[in-house]
Amino acid sequence: MYRILSCSGWLLLFGVLIPMGVAAEEPLTLRQAIQQAIELSPEVKLAQAGSLEARANLSIARNQLLPQVSFIEDISRGNDPVYVFGSKLRQQRFATADFDVNELNRPTPLGNFSSRLVGSWMVFDSLRTQKMIRSADLARQSADSSAKAADQKVALEVVQAYQSVLYAEREIDLAQHEVETAQALLDYVDDHVKAGLAVESDRMSAQVNVAERKQGLIAAQGELALAWAQLRVAMGAPDLQQTKLQPIEPHNFTVSALEQEIEAAVKRRPDVKAISDAQSAQGSAVAASKWSYGPRVSAYGSAEQDRPTFTGGGGNNWVAGVQVSIDILPFSKRAQLLRENAAKSRVDAQLSMYQQQVRLQVSQAHIQRQTAQLSLETSRAAIDQATESLRIVRNRYGAGLANITDLLRAEDAERQSQTIFWRSVYDNATAYAQLLFATGTLTPEAAEELQ
Repeated sequence: MYRILSCSGWLLLFGVLIPMGVAAEEPLTLRQAIQQAIELSPEVKLAQAGSLEARANLSIARNQLLPQVSFIEDISRGNDPVYVFGSKLRQQRFATADFDVNELNRPTPLGNFSSRLVGSWMVFDSLRTQKMIRSADLARQSADSSAKAADQKVALEVVQAYQSVLYAEREIDLAQHEVETAQALLDYVDDHVKAGLAVESDRMSAQVNVAERKQGLIAAQGELALAWAQLRVAMGAPDLQQTKLQPIEPHNFTVSALEQEIEAAVKRRPDVKAISDAQSAQGSAVAASKWSYGPRVSAYGSAEQDRPTFTGGGGNNWVAGVQVSIDILPFSKRAQLLRENAAKSRVDAQLSMYQQQVRLQVSQAHIQRQTAQLSLETSRAAIDQATESLRIVRNRYGAGLANITDLLRAEDAERQSQTIFWRSVYDNATAYAQLLFATGTLTPEAAEELQ
């Protein structure tokens, strides 16, 4: 009874563990790969650092509107006549004896402990600070858009590398199948030679064919290793182990008309928006430089306590005032304005040039996607034709109506049709991803359409 229960227990244990052991490994999806790349990519981190820097600059610009207050503790000692005279007055220890001429000319060294609270506030600077704040805010928006553009650039690189891995894996599968087919063909020809239905040169040709297919398998394995290296770099994960990826499937992607795609790209692409915001930021910088010619009104004040010792008593005093200043000869500000105007012209030209490049990129991506889609449809039909042709030639060879050269050509044509088909599948997916990137819509969510 005990042995029966033990066997039942083992069976139950294996019933639980075996399904766990053979459970299919969850594939790394394209969306997961892109999200990981955005988290780890040095290029993305660099763009994010620029965004943080722009936010800090905005905070600095805003702080210019706030009063500036500081505390100063000054400890001094000396026998300079003016210093001694003034320190005694501030300490409120000046006496009649201090008017002695000898004491005024050659005073005894005096120590002074001064505690001061100093404040200043730019009340009005002809709106220059407000313009600088606006410029810094637009620069922050530009940096944020640049960070989004970096995300999409990394996403495109991941898509290309991910698809390269899938294509390389498919090539290995085809190469292995070709090796098996070539070996089967060699056995088939060998049987025909032994039966006197084929000549020895047919067997030699079949042997060469097997060697070529094995070389193709070795080359495909090398391409897979290179594709994985490219995916690791694109994801910013040098220690990423080879794992299962979600298979690529043929798709017929739906897109808009070319003019609609160009119009959408000009509006939505984050890199275009980054330059547009930079243009607006530079325009505010020019305005700030112009307003710097205006008058400035500032308020200031200080409260001070002077003591002969650190803990001793002394005198208190304060002062407050308002200052109005106007630059009579603002030569440096003129140079600053010229520089800001030149920078504005440069950004204007960059934006115009970039918009033209975007139109060209969208047009190229649109045409490439159309070409890839047509190529996919053509290659899909070619597979069926090549497979049927190979079947017919094999039957003809078996009946002695075709030679080994015809058979090898048919086999090679069938292999090439498979390679061309899966290359078309890869090119179609990549072309669509490039179109999404060109229109500024390549996000991890949009990348799911590729699988």
